[in-house]
Amino acid sequence: MSIHRIAVSRHSVLPPIVPDSDKKFLDSIQRYIISEIEKVGCTEQGPAEEYYTIYRNVFDKIIEHVTAYKNILTSIKQEYDAFIEAIKKGQRNAFYLHGKLKVLASEPTTLVYYRKRTIQLEDKIKTIERNSARIQNLILKIRNIRKVPSTEALTPRKKINPAKPIPASAVSSISHIFEHDPSKSKEAEDLLEYIERFNELFSYGQYETAAVYAANCPRGILRNEETMMKFKALGAVKGRILPLLRYFEALISSSAAVRHPLCAAMTLEAIKCALSEKQLNLVMHWVTQQRLTFCEAAGDVIYDYGDVEPFNKSKCLALAQIAYNQCGMHKKAALCLCKQGQICGAMDYIQQFKNLSFDDYLFLLKNCPSIELIHCLTREWNGKPALLSIGATIFSLIDTDHKEHGLQLLKEIDMGEKNALEQVILNDTVCTLEGWKKIADTCAENKHEKLSQDIISILTSQEGVVQLSPLDDDDDAKIMEHVFL
Repeated sequence: MSIHRIAVSRHSVLPPIVPDSDKKFLDSIQRYIISEIEKVGCTEQGPAEEYYTIYRNVFDKIIEHVTAYKNILTSIKQEYDAFIEAIKKGQRNAFYLHGKLKVLASEPTTLVYYRKRTIQLEDKIKTIERNSARIQNLILKIRNIRKVPSTEALTPRKKINPAKPIPASAVSSISHIFEHDPSKSKEAEDLLEYIERFNELFSYGQYETAAVYAANCPRGILRNEETMMKFKALGAVKGRILPLLRYFEALISSSAAVRHPLCAAMTLEAIKCALSEKQLNLVMHWVTQQRLTFCEAAGDVIYDYGDVEPFNKSKCLALAQIAYNQCGMHKKAALCLCKQGQICGAMDYIQQFKNLSFDDYLFLLKNCPSIELIHCLTREWNGKPALLSIGATIFSLIDTDHKEHGLQLLKEIDMGEKNALEQVILNDTVCTLEGWKKIADTCAENKHEKLSQDIISILTSQEGVVQLSPLDDDDDAKIMEHVFL
């Protein structure tokens, strides 16, 4: 096996979570390694021969245990043995050459040559030591091997394997770094090791540590939706805080330090996750820290949560208002103010934006049909003309479940100053005569006959307005048409 092939295999992905039986076996293997190291008196720097013997025995035990992979592991071990033998041979050659160099050092004609050769050999030894370290790392990875269920067995259940190495985007980012700047191969290698360490923590159930590890990853390679889905696939873990919530907490807490605020899609998922765990105070903390990127859907989730916990309704409205304001949904932000009883505050807020439409004002009326709001929208405000005409407002309300509010406004006008209702109708440039006729019909249908008659009287008394009879013979048709002569 060539050095190139070994370097490539180093990037192989980790298998799924190790079952209990394999964990017990791995624990016994670990105890064996520790005890053998203590027996031979190995230190962290060596001797390498004793380390090799110990890990060779360990590899044999693993091969015997993982029967499903016995053939391929045996082949791998043979390749490792051959490679390590080559390393030992290189070390022996290096030792021999060092000795020969001492003998020939006294010969002036060859002194420069052997000095140069010494440097070359030292570099080669360092290369061999690095390769040895990589081989040991591969041996450690083999410890995580277990029998993987067949694809056919998993397909009908459509389960997400939480131990599946992730994410593809992270690997793509690493490849991007290396392809565009080969000099950064060391950085790419470090990033890959970072991902492998995260997968190791995740596969052993150390979810809280894995969450913090992912949140603080270099270049944000694990701060993405793929990693989020990995945590989400776990669901609830008995006796622990929801792993997905831990991941979001770590992301948002570290967002200022890594200068990488949560995107809108993940902000929405974070809020949903927190509220599903009844952690409204946590959402409040996130919002006030200004580390989120809001969208309309996120505001809707917070707004709707006020119906789930009515005693927290005011908090939800205040938080939703912030979310709507930041994502530019001004009509919904104003609605939150109205729902909190801050009608004047809502009017001041509305006056700041010139892009609100007639439909936006009707949206407010239909969702918060208070008399105070109707008055504010249909009258001058801070020296500025009314935002809505009274006729259009009443006409819109009678088509909804809030027609009583419209009728109440009409009664207040009719009971006010003399000719007030007439002035309202005549000065209304938005609501048509047909619209006022429908308003009058609605008044009659709701037992406000006098109010209906007053409106009809005002309409028919205007110069140029004639009441015409229906043009057909249908006895059921009772239509009043107004024609401008």
